[in-house]
Amino acid sequence: MQALDWIVLLVTIGGIVAYGSWKGNQTKHSLQGFLLADRELPWYHILLSVMATQASAITFLSVPGQAYHDGMRFVQFYLGLPIAMIVLSMTFIPHYFSLKVYTAYEFLENRFDAKTRVLTSLLFLIPRALSTGVTIAAPSIILSTLLGWDLAGTNALTAAIVTTYCMLGGSKAISYTQMLQMAVVLTGMVFVGFYVVSQLPAEIGVKESLQIAGKMGKVNLIDWKFDLNNRYNIWSGIIGGFFLQLSYFGTDQSQVGRYLSGVSASEIKKGLLMNGFLKIPMQFFILLVGILVFTYYQFNAPPTFFNKNTEVVYRSVPGHEAIEKEKADIFTAKKEAILQKDYNRLHELNAKAGENQEKAVELLKTAQPNNDAQDTNYIFLRYIIDNLPIGFIGFLIAMILLSSMGSMASAFGSLTSTSMVDIYERFIAPERSNQHYWWISKLITLGWGILCLVVAQFAVNMGSLIEVVNILGSWFYGTILGIFLCAFYLPKTTGTQVFVAALIAEAFVIYAWKVEWMAFLWLNVLGCLLVMAIAFLLSLISGPKQTSKTSPE
Repeated sequence: MQALDWIVLLVTIGGIVAYGSWKGNQTKHSLQGFLLADRELPWYHILLSVMATQASAITFLSVPGQAYHDGMRFVQFYLGLPIAMIVLSMTFIPHYFSLKVYTAYEFLENRFDAKTRVLTSLLFLIPRALSTGVTIAAPSIILSTLLGWDLAGTNALTAAIVTTYCMLGGSKAISYTQMLQMAVVLTGMVFVGFYVVSQLPAEIGVKESLQIAGKMGKVNLIDWKFDLNNRYNIWSGIIGGFFLQLSYFGTDQSQVGRYLSGVSASEIKKGLLMNGFLKIPMQFFILLVGILVFTYYQFNAPPTFFNKNTEVVYRSVPGHEAIEKEKADIFTAKKEAILQKDYNRLHELNAKAGENQEKAVELLKTAQPNNDAQDTNYIFLRYIIDNLPIGFIGFLIAMILLSSMGSMASAFGSLTSTSMVDIYERFIAPERSNQHYWWISKLITLGWGILCLVVAQFAVNMGSLIEVVNILGSWFYGTILGIFLCAFYLPKTTGTQVFVAALIAEAFVIYAWKVEWMAFLWLNVLGCLLVMAIAFLLSLISGPKQTSKTSPE
């Protein structure tokens, strides 16, 4: 990067973090002020904060690469989101808001008992801490590889910045920072989209790019075939995606904490419903950028490996010259076939290009046997670094780091609020002053920041990071959702029955994933239905009706 890129990078990040910290310091020194921003945020804050929480750096690094390799079918993952937002607004929000809870799990003690509350809190805390470590590591791994930054230092710097402004300003700092972060991120993605198109041949625009990508099997938006082992089809998206999104937005404190800071239930619902209907177009656009980058590399020779470190190793292995010569010949022939619209020839050449890539991977493994050459997460950033003008590179890297910080901040906030409210205040130090809890919350934030940094330092590149995070969530989200749906829709179930059902269901979900019974999205359905079915059967056998204390006013 040039000096101008560094200036743009530092000014963009520093300005946004400083503004968020300043706004956060305007909250009252109380637990409600620190954790829920005094419950005074309007719907558009909720919308942008919720979107920023879900759209981490993994989204903007991995999704364009996902489109490059796998096409646009990943958009089906979000098809269940609007339905989930409607159900959430009708069922979850009235209960949460009428009870004025700080966390989703606080509600469960009112409905069931303390052990069910603690179990659900732990089912949340464990995967959230691990996935936050991946969120920290994702941009650091890639930036360190492409820019030569020190991996441990990049992890530490990113975690330190986010931990600091979360400690200083709490939930309001997170919300205001996220609002500006999303503005920068979306601006950056729009700019890259237009810039890629400007680099294509004069006769190739967006329409022609989609036609070319479509002929090469990349514009595969909808797959109607029902298959439990297919990760992305319309059925896994609507059904499995619905359960995953309902659990994520309804029971994951990283999201619940974002919208419980809303000024009223109507503002919360408005923000969530807008998110449900804006998220799919946003994700479609990010995938579209990936398709445009794919088209760009049909007219400009792509690197054999987008990961620069991998490329260096590959080019040091004797025999790579012949593979590169064959690759160059295939690329030239493909380019001619595209311009001549000879799609039969293009399909043949595309198959040869795949075989050529396999040869390169096999040759690489002679030097690094454990290198799987998976570079999905490097494609988009490599394009930025190799092609964007000076100044804009700094802005785009700031965009990636800010998107990482946004999701990290929400994660730290949720880890803090769950640890504080559901464990520390409830069981360790009840009946203390607001000032005491305010200070302890800051210390808990620091502790989680350090722990997540440790996880990040041990994180490795595990393929498409967007899938890694979603798979990790799918291990637990179904079980957590099942607990909440028992609370809402199975009034005869007791805390002990649900507690036992959750333990059995969670063990079964992990086993189902281990033996690869189904694609990960279906694990959310499996976990949820198992909890409800087992708890219902136990209630028929032994459980008296438990009086609910959670009816909304």
